Amino acid sequence: MATPFDGSSREAGAPLALEEPEVEAPAAGASEPPRVTLDDVLAEPAAPGAAPLPARPAQPLGVAVRTARVASIAGRRATILVRGAAGPVAAEIAPEVDPGVIADAHARGDAVLVELCEGEPPLVVAALTTQRPKALHLKAATITLEGEQELLLRSGRGAVRIREDGDIEVVGSRISAASRGLFRIVGRLLRLN
Repeated sequence: MATPFDGSSREAGAPLALEEPEVEAPAAGASEPPRVTLDDVLAEPAAPGAAPLPARPAQPLGVAVRTARVASIAGRRATILVRGAAGPVAAEIAPEVDPGVIADAHARGDAVLVELCEGEPPLVVAALTTQRPKALHLKAATITLEGEQELLLRSGRGAVRIREDGDIEVVGSRISAASRGLFRIVGRLLRLN
């Protein structure tokens, strides 16, 4: 039966010993990089008359995602305000993004996510909602609200409750129902008052 190798060089039953790696002496002509100590890092800054630090070369932008505000929108193009930019920047809206979503973000004052890629115009890829809305507007071809046990719509002293067993309860101070056509109430038992 083979014994698994655990990476140690000691024989079974031998006592453990700490081995320190041997440090090779630097070659005679080799120059070592200067060592920076904590004292060097925490030293007082140079006097105002000292030479300034060398400027770092600009790093390539690559791909980045930043937030921005929409200044205006027209079709699939938007003018955005990016922090650090000299002024408004022309951007395009990504093909998978509905321009209506970006227009709604502009109307609410919400931020948008912008993909920045060197050599290409900024691309608006999403809208960000950072606050609870004071009003909620849903617009779609079909809206489905589904509750596993119960669905409750409530405003002030009025409510509509739909339960999983089929019970529907409508409560309010005054309830009105009107129909431009046939108004039919069907039930095995109808009770008025």
